[in-house]
Amino acid sequence: MEEEMREALMREEKKESNGSDDGQPWMVYFSTFVAVCGSYEFGACTGYSSPVQDAIIKDLNLTLSEYSLFGSILTFGAMIGAITSGPIADFIGRKGAMRMSSASCIAGWLVIYFSKGPWPLDIGRLATGYGMGVFSYVVPVFVAEIAPTDLRGRLTTLNQFMIATAASMSYILGTVISWRALALAGLVPCAILLFGLFFIPESPRWLAKIGRENDFLASLQKLRGKNADISDEAQEIQDYITTLDGLPKPKLLELFQTRYLRSLTIGIGLMVCQQFGGINGICFYVSSIFELAGFPSSIGNVTYAILQIVITGIGASLIDKAGRKPLLLVSGSGLTVACTITAIAFYFKVHEVFLEAVPTLAATGLLIFPINIKGRAGSIATLTNWFGAWLCSYTFNFLMSWSYYGTFFVYAAINALTVLFIIVVVPETTGRSLEQLQASINK
Repeated sequence: MEEEMREALMREEKKESNGSDDGQPWMVYFSTFVAVCGSYEFGACTGYSSPVQDAIIKDLNLTLSEYSLFGSILTFGAMIGAITSGPIADFIGRKGAMRMSSASCIAGWLVIYFSKGPWPLDIGRLATGYGMGVFSYVVPVFVAEIAPTDLRGRLTTLNQFMIATAASMSYILGTVISWRALALAGLVPCAILLFGLFFIPESPRWLAKIGRENDFLASLQKLRGKNADISDEAQEIQDYITTLDGLPKPKLLELFQTRYLRSLTIGIGLMVCQQFGGINGICFYVSSIFELAGFPSSIGNVTYAILQIVITGIGASLIDKAGRKPLLLVSGSGLTVACTITAIAFYFKVHEVFLEAVPTLAATGLLIFPINIKGRAGSIATLTNWFGAWLCSYTFNFLMSWSYYGTFFVYAAINALTVLFIIVVVPETTGRSLEQLQASINK
């Protein structure tokens, strides 16, 4: 009996000490902060095209189709980044992939800043898109791999919070500074990230995967604190890596086998639902939507930006309490309602019904929009995400030319299907380690 009590006390002590010397995993927080500077860069890239549209078109004498290409080519670059993101992150590590992404974004912003015509502008936008595509994969993977189970939800949600914050800041800054100055502002998060990478450890799970056992243990110890007992967590990671090593390495077509099919379906399905719901069209061209609805674009941009930060912050604070699946359902339902309201607003305008209500309805619809596997599978899912983003952002202006309200009714229908997909297919992940989650999905 005494021995059982002693073991229980030891287990409790492990739980209390697991994380860091004083119960606060400061290195996990610091490493997350450095990594999500990549997420901020992501948001800066996506938010750039909306507030500068009129200024760039005027300064460089661009046509609407030329500017649509400039806005959407970002996501084409991100598709290229998505194809290479998994192999790069597996080959040179998560930190190496983030360094490469930063370099691509820095080069892209400088080209945009010095652009005198559409071609340099597009090349710069393509380069920032490539960096974005890699960031979109490697940042959440890195954060998930360094975080303890009880913090993983909140810390990975910081990725979305930083994207929303950066996009919102771009909307706000774009109303007061020139488009060239806004391009230079995109260099700041990259500089912070590159500097911070010198002080944070590499992902312990990646180090374990490539067989660098001493580095793996040192990294995990640094993340959890020098006095933390990491034996149980290290053993769980090692056991999972050993199990993976015993499995055949899947080729591209083999990813569609039954054992991997559910993971792939969830990953690709969520990406398709997210992008075809219209969010990138909204983010890229929110200024022009407000103008079309007769709502002051400067006021709309700032209000939209502030609400995105608030909504994403609330989501980040609730994710571990409410769970990811309920928040996905709330987000999908909100998108459906938002698109429907905006569609009704434009329907009224086109048919000259309740014209005095159109600006308010359109603004209401837009302002409640939330911003919402690894290796080859991760690349496929990320590629799907960015292909959808490119298709949405490129076709948005053309769809609006076809029908203002029809565009948003289409988006509303897609978002309604998203809610159904989440209910039927997507599992809850709260409270599970990465290894437990993968085991439950692929069993």
